[in-house]
Formats: sequence, structure tokens, C-alpha cells
Amino acid sequence: MSEKQMNVAIVGLGFGAEFIPIYQAHPNANMYAICQRSEDHLNEIGDTFGIEKRYTSYDELLADPDVDAVHINTPIPDHAPQSIKALKAGKHVACTVPMATTVAECEEIVKTVKETGLKYMMMETVVYSREFLFIKEMYDKGELGKIQYMQASHPQDMEGWPEYWERMIPMHYATHVVSPVLGMVNGRAEYVSCFGSGTVNDDIAEKSGNKFAVETCHIKIKDSDIAAHIWRFLFDTARQYRESVDVYGTKKSFEWPLIEGENPVLHTAKKPEPEIPERVEVPDYAHLLPTEIQKFTRAIHDADHLSFLQGAGHGGSHPHLVNAFLKSLVEDTDPWPNAPLSANWTSVGILAHESAVAGGELKKLPEFTLE
Repeated sequence: MSEKQMNVAIVGLGFGAEFIPIYQAHPNANMYAICQRSEDHLNEIGDTFGIEKRYTSYDELLADPDVDAVHINTPIPDHAPQSIKALKAGKHVACTVPMATTVAECEEIVKTVKETGLKYMMMETVVYSREFLFIKEMYDKGELGKIQYMQASHPQDMEGWPEYWERMIPMHYATHVVSPVLGMVNGRAEYVSCFGSGTVNDDIAEKSGNKFAVETCHIKIKDSDIAAHIWRFLFDTARQYRESVDVYGTKKSFEWPLIEGENPVLHTAKKPEPEIPERVEVPDYAHLLPTEIQKFTRAIHDADHLSFLQGAGHGGSHPHLVNAFLKSLVEDTDPWPNAPLSANWTSVGILAHESAVAGGELKKLPEFTLE
């Protein structure tokens, strides 16, 4: 990679603080500034990591001409407005998931990226996790054969998380299951159909405007004979956290562990029945990264953060995300996922909920997400 360095500002210092030491160690980054509304927390993080530039105002941060890029880790309702504002201020944007909560917001981000020529990357952890990289490597080498079907699940009880999660619709936070099934085959969702199942308690239903406990969606992949199935819940359903993808091929199939801590299962076709399944160890993929940040696939700053207690450390994805974003900036290439692809992944969930409300009605993905 180039020796060029980009001045990066991190916005939101809960989960976002996890990325600070990665940027500090990356040869193409200058961890330039941090932004947080709470001055006490801002100063605590700034002192911990030795960061001098500190902002309690997002607008003041964007007015700083030395900021090249912002990495947004704020609450979900802020993602789209803050991304658009940053792009219009001339800053490249990395944003945690999801891109937005409306299709119109997704379209506005894609439009603004086109107008400004700046980079936008949705920082989707799953497609940079060691598990995804392992399956994708097998598929790209032909070891799975032809993919016939994929399914992904993200059950997660959000009780005890920040209150705004009680206002969240399950499929509006679906990129963790949409991205691996589409990313595996470099596909785009063409249309979706979704059903709601069960009910949440009255308090959650009133806050979120959603009555369904579980939303389950089928995705038709454009220009492909493959369909995929995904499902999500946030409350009132008993199940350990699981962020999974199962991939079924003609030669081999991969199934995610049912219980956290177990090894996944690889099924091989045409063996005697008892020999078809075997437990496999998923290797780490730190070797794909610059030496300076390889340790961060296994090291985290705050092991007590809820995203790690329930998130299994995001599969070592954080340094891969940082590296992919910075590489796109210094080499002037499209990040993966770029704005239209991020919009496709995000809009699947938004339209899936609309489909569920309409009793499973087919919903087509808009053209701007298929570019």
C-alpha cells in the first residue's frame, strides 16, 4: 500500500472506541480527532488514547479542514443524516450498520457520493469476519461446488441495551444476515418477500410500531438461480445470540455452530452417511493485513461492551474493515461494500418489513441499489 496517511475522526465513542487503537497502528492513518456529545466521556477516551483533537459538536468537527474522513459509530437514527452531512462537507465516510432506516435515505447517500466523488463504506462486520473469509475462500477455490442455497440468522435479545433499540424494527437491522448471503456470490437482491411471526409485548410494540416478534425473509438474487432465507428477532423470543450463515453447495456445505463456542460443521457429498459431517477449525485471517494491525483480530479494548458479550468479538473483523476503508482512500478505489451495494444490503431489510406488514407481498429493490 501507499505510504500516504489520512486524517481520521471517529464519531461516537462507545463501540466506536474499539477502532481507535487500530487506526493509531495502521500505517495509512493518523488518528486525528474524536467526537462525542458527553464531554466527560470524550475526555476519558481522549486521555486513554492520547488524542488531542476533541469535539463535542459534530458540525465543528466537519468544519475542521484537516479531517479527511469520518468513521461514524453513533445511534442508528443518526447514521444517514450524519453520513450525508459529512459527504457534503467534503469528508469520506465509513459508517457502522445499517446505512439508514429508509430507502429514501439510502438513495440520498448514493446520490451524494456520486455528486461529491467521495468514498462511502458501510462497515459491515460479518463479511470481514474469519468465518465468512473461510467460507468465501472455499467457495472461490471451487471446494463448495455450485452454491444451491443459503440461509442466515441473527437472533439477539436486546433487553438491557440502550433504550433506542426498543424502537427498532427487527429487519431494519438485518445487514448482518443480508450481507453474507449476497456477499458470498457477489450478488444483489432483486426482490424480497417477508412474513412476520408471533408478537412482542405491548410496550415494545408501541415504541417500535412493530408487532412481530420474528421477521423471516426470502431474497431472490438478481441474475442468479439462488434464493436465500434470513430471519431476525430483537425481543421476547428465547434463543442464545447467533450471527450465522449456512451455505449449501453441490460438493460441500458449511453450517454455523448452533451454540456459541462450538466449531462449525462441514458436510462433504458422496461419502458414507456417517462420514459426511465433520467439525472444522476456522483459521484466523490476520495474514491478509498489514503487520502493524494483525494483532487486532484477537485483541479488543473493551471486552465488557455488549457488542462483544453478545457479538463474539465480531469474528476479528475490525482491523479488516479499517484496512479496507483506508486502502480505498489511499488507492482511490471503491470500498467493499460501496454506497450502492450498502444501499442494496440495507434496503433488503427495510423492504422486508414492508412486505411483512403487507402479508408477504413481493417488494422489488430500487434500481439505484443494483448499479
